[in-house]
Amino acid sequence: MKAIKIGILGLGTVGSGVVKLLQDNAHKITNITGCELKVKTAVVRNVNAHRNVDLTGIELTNDFTKLLNDDEIEIVVEVMGTVDTAREYIKRLLQAKKHVVTANKDLIALHGPELSELAKENKCDLFYEASVAGGIPILRTIVNSFAADQVESVLGIVNGTTNFILTQMTQNGLSYAAALKLAQEKGFAEADPTNDVTGKDAAYKMIILTQFAFGKDITLDEVKLAGIDGIQLEDIKEAAQLGYTLKLLGIAKLINGKLAVSVGPVLVNNSRPLAAIQNENNAVLVTGKAVGETMFYGPGAGELPTANSVLSDIIAVTKDIVLQTTGSRFNDYSQKIEFAKANDIVYPYYLSLLTPDKAGQMLKLTEIMTQANASFKVIKQTGAANGDARISIVTHAMSEAQLNEITEKINNLAEMQLLAAYKVLEEEK
Repeated sequence: MKAIKIGILGLGTVGSGVVKLLQDNAHKITNITGCELKVKTAVVRNVNAHRNVDLTGIELTNDFTKLLNDDEIEIVVEVMGTVDTAREYIKRLLQAKKHVVTANKDLIALHGPELSELAKENKCDLFYEASVAGGIPILRTIVNSFAADQVESVLGIVNGTTNFILTQMTQNGLSYAAALKLAQEKGFAEADPTNDVTGKDAAYKMIILTQFAFGKDITLDEVKLAGIDGIQLEDIKEAAQLGYTLKLLGIAKLINGKLAVSVGPVLVNNSRPLAAIQNENNAVLVTGKAVGETMFYGPGAGELPTANSVLSDIIAVTKDIVLQTTGSRFNDYSQKIEFAKANDIVYPYYLSLLTPDKAGQMLKLTEIMTQANASFKVIKQTGAANGDARISIVTHAMSEAQLNEITEKINNLAEMQLLAAYKVLEEEK
């Protein structure tokens, strides 16, 4: 029986989970692959730190070259985080003809094409299933199950931290600050949650999903991006009264053959399954021209769910080694596709505004909407503090260009303040 030795960069939550799953499922893995998989070396910052995993037979070191220069080690798992250091290590590993499995979404979103090309040049595998949606095998599903279909859209909840925060605000009436604090106490949010709450983490994942679904390499600047750090509890309550749940969604969509990619708060009609996804869970909807809409749901993070995705990549690499088919890209799909213009991107929108509670304000708003050739579906006014009125609107479908015109004109009015402008995902027809 062939023995395959594995190296690990980083032995934190996910790294420890990989070791546990390899130990607990050794017999099944051997049956599937015909090989015995063993972790030989783990590179860590602190070799003396306590770890809740059996490390018998595994060498702990803080010297990367011990792993790099070991000819016995064929597969290396990178779960150390960071971008620059991980990129440098992975480049050196691929040049040394070692196969790499990583869960590093930031790295793949920023440098995936470069590293994939280097892997191909060196006839190495580079897999990164765990970089998107934790335990949900969404990337390999798109590659394999949608290979003969044309993907029309990929959208969903791809960040567990923000979904937990919004769930707590929606169900328990917590303020944004209180919900964020709770997420940090439960370990769902980092001490510095900036990447999560500004939508940047979700945008990195949408960059990867866009490459797989549409064969287009895009940058962070090409994702229309908004986070949840400016969301007010009043808008969440108003959305609930109107029959919607507020979610942070990543959306990559073909519109008349052109691509639009965004991350931002969206009011999701409560009849849609996405509205029911709670706390730290993720859900990704993939719509194919032939198959229609399919949904993939599961934990978006965590030790064992993410480690399971890493292990599926390790098994895939092992099979390639046995069959001598290493060096193929994880995703070879590539096409030239333009980005959709603001006039082409059409949604209903939710707007909330603060205005003095006096005659004539609603007329001004109506004039602005009429000038943009847009119309109201729902309009509601409630009292606010200091003699102000809060106006909530759901529009009929209109273009992003119309929205930009409306928001610009509202912002130019001294007495009217635009509080929120969010896409609306209506019920399926």
